[in-house]
Amino acid sequence: MNRMYFKYLILLLSLPLISCENLFEEKNTNEWEDKYAWSVSDIAEGVLYNAYAAIEKRPDYVGNNFLDAASDNAISNQYNSSIYKLSIGAYSSKSTHPLDIWSKAYEQFQYINLFLEKGLTENTLYNKTDPEMDAKYKQRLNGEAHFLRAYWGFRLLQVYGGRTNDGVALGYPIVTDFVSEEEAADFKNIHRNSYEECVNQIIEDCDIAIDLLPSMYVGDDLVIGKSQIGRATSLSAMALKSRVSLYAASPAYQNKDVINILGMGDYEVLNNQVLEEKLSVALKAADEFISNINMDNYVGLKASDLADAPNTTPYEFIFRFYYNNRNVETTHFPPYYYGSSVNVPSQNLVDAFPMINGYPIDRTESDYKKNNPYDGRDKRFYLNIYFHGSVFGDSEYPIDVLPNGKDSYTFNVNATKTGYYLSKFLSKKSNLINPITPVNAQHYNPIFRITEILLNYAEVSNELYGPMTKGTYISDDGNTVTCKYSAYDLIKLIREVSGGITDTRYLDEMASDSRRFRELIQNERRIELAFENHRYFDMRRWLLPLNENIRGVNVSLSDNGELNYDTDVVVEKRPFNELKYYYTPLPYEECIKNPGLVNNYGW
Repeated sequence: MNRMYFKYLILLLSLPLISCENLFEEKNTNEWEDKYAWSVSDIAEGVLYNAYAAIEKRPDYVGNNFLDAASDNAISNQYNSSIYKLSIGAYSSKSTHPLDIWSKAYEQFQYINLFLEKGLTENTLYNKTDPEMDAKYKQRLNGEAHFLRAYWGFRLLQVYGGRTNDGVALGYPIVTDFVSEEEAADFKNIHRNSYEECVNQIIEDCDIAIDLLPSMYVGDDLVIGKSQIGRATSLSAMALKSRVSLYAASPAYQNKDVINILGMGDYEVLNNQVLEEKLSVALKAADEFISNINMDNYVGLKASDLADAPNTTPYEFIFRFYYNNRNVETTHFPPYYYGSSVNVPSQNLVDAFPMINGYPIDRTESDYKKNNPYDGRDKRFYLNIYFHGSVFGDSEYPIDVLPNGKDSYTFNVNATKTGYYLSKFLSKKSNLINPITPVNAQHYNPIFRITEILLNYAEVSNELYGPMTKGTYISDDGNTVTCKYSAYDLIKLIREVSGGITDTRYLDEMASDSRRFRELIQNERRIELAFENHRYFDMRRWLLPLNENIRGVNVSLSDNGELNYDTDVVVEKRPFNELKYYYTPLPYEECIKNPGLVNNYGW
């Protein structure tokens, strides 16, 4: 065995995976041969678990920041943080990028590929007395391994996928086998695969996972029963397939003969046929997911699904992690409640939430009142944001951002600079991090949830067939399938269930034109998935302008005691005026080691 293999094995032997300690009396490394190491099923399974363990458990995973703080949704109050550097473009091709996951992802590939090669053979028995149960166990683990390889492949593609200076869309070097040190040093065989090749590999792994995994874990079966809840399922593989297919059909990741990028926020389609073929793949992936869930159970997202959460996973969550602590509150509670308010929502995001009648606030039909701006908004506004006058959690005390108010920047330099505080993902226990009597709260971090896939579907269906038409695609068995929903149907459902919007006048107006409906879908995705780390990547894959100033609100009292709201306060400028900021530079050290790695545009 080579040294790289030994490194992983030594790590595994240090983990408390087995209760039978006499099996692991101290040995020299060279005494552990393959057949002995892999004959212990817990060690074999532990190799795969590393790829689970590396997935971010909390949503504020970028140095205790949400990725939304590098988008137009929010800002970071940590000026020395990596997310702040990301938000203002303070990085270069020679510096470590704030989202760098290159080494981390390839380490997971090593674990996964090693497991696929060694952990599913006759030498490893997960049930020594029942061959059928052993086969069933291996089938599930095989499916999980392919899901995890697809997941880490997508994460690489999400961060590093992009166009080169020559206009070619590239992804990452695909790895489907365990790589020895000798092979890793042979740079002439290591190059970036095309974006399309990476997508195809991820989809292939997803399809294998879909075939091998149960749709959910229910009942008392030891292998696929409820005791295994939290593992990958066929539904989570379908959700991942939908996500990667959507990215593959996005403007930013097409070759120059398909999409011509004219400038920041401006592009033209040169080859509709190629783009439509990719959109059809994405439509099929999303529709297959929807066909495998019970839409009658769709209830959207509630605050209690994310924090102060129940032990039972909400139906909305397809793949999630949970954590029982107070870390996210310590980071994002207002200072008055002992928090650091690291990330705070922007006025830009606040303005994106429509009124409860469905109209955006800049329309006269919306009944928006500048002197009462927070009344009568889409329900998701209150899920996401604390604003002046709103009661903080169960405290019975309203947020006060008036000059010298308890939650104002003039009262505490660590307070919000936008006039707003984050509500989503945070416990409603206002005394949670009181240093005298701190407590914890159970949280969920959804990696995939149903509404995301509904939005995926609406986006590609609108691009292919417009807002009102139910599209079609060819199934794997060659039959023509007519979709159950139009883009309009699902956006109407999401706005009603999640936003509380039952008035369809504005929706009907926007549905008269697919381009206007595209803008509506993009806004729905923005507010529905806020602080779930989608907006940063969505802005780039859509080729939206990245240089919009981030605004906040100044709330003041007039002489007659009325509240005034100045919403044109610029709190942060985003100097993204070059097309290169749509893409991430490859790690500098990787490019130095391997000159054959072609970097992304502008880097």
